[in-house]
Amino acid sequence: MLSRRQILAALGTTAIASLAPSALFAAATIKPDDSSALLVIDVQNCFLPGGSLAVKEGEQVVPVINKMAKAFSNVVMTQDWHTPGHVSFASAHSGKKPFETIDLPYGKQVLWPDHCVQGTDGASLSKDLSIPQAELIIRKGFHKDVDSYSAFLEADGKTTTGLAAYLKSRKIKRVFVAGLATDFCVAWTALDARKAGFEVYVVEDACRGIDNQGSLAKAWADMAKAGVKRIQSADIAVSA
Repeated sequence: MLSRRQILAALGTTAIASLAPSALFAAATIKPDDSSALLVIDVQNCFLPGGSLAVKEGEQVVPVINKMAKAFSNVVMTQDWHTPGHVSFASAHSGKKPFETIDLPYGKQVLWPDHCVQGTDGASLSKDLSIPQAELIIRKGFHKDVDSYSAFLEADGKTTTGLAAYLKSRKIKRVFVAGLATDFCVAWTALDARKAGFEVYVVEDACRGIDNQGSLAKAWADMAKAGVKRIQSADIAVSA
């Protein structure tokens, strides 16, 4: 007859075995296919060191994105592309300072330093990006009276960029999102991608956040609630 200790030991072994598939072994490496697309969000000079709205450690995403992009045959890049005096600029509102908020017809708007003005060097993509196979650049935020964080929809929630239709016409089913900044343009892109019906992954180490008043934690929580999957670049199979 088995002793109590032997029974407990056996039960422990059984419990561990039952956890093995999900808890003890790393998830299988993801291999992007023709139905996958990488979205590289706003890796522009204004958001890099020395830029007017520099994201801390923003430059560190570039080599990660370059390496990861080799696994994708479908790549789309985005650029913030604001008019001078854009409604999202603090300088366009008398007495207002960057990172204050105002109410606009479409809701709360964070006011930013002037950034990514059309045709300026600050609006240019980082010269260190190396993704020759990128097929499309989506420019957003060019309507003077409405901001546009997301690569899919402007901040009014109804004006589209055309990206969803483009991806669907290419039979893309899942998107991987990387770039700047995690808690704004990356998160809004990921959330709108989910609303458009795509399977969505955000590559955490290929992003950096601004974290204005807890915005980073809220963004991750909102994305998790929407079914966005949080991964690392090492989870993606890249050929040597």
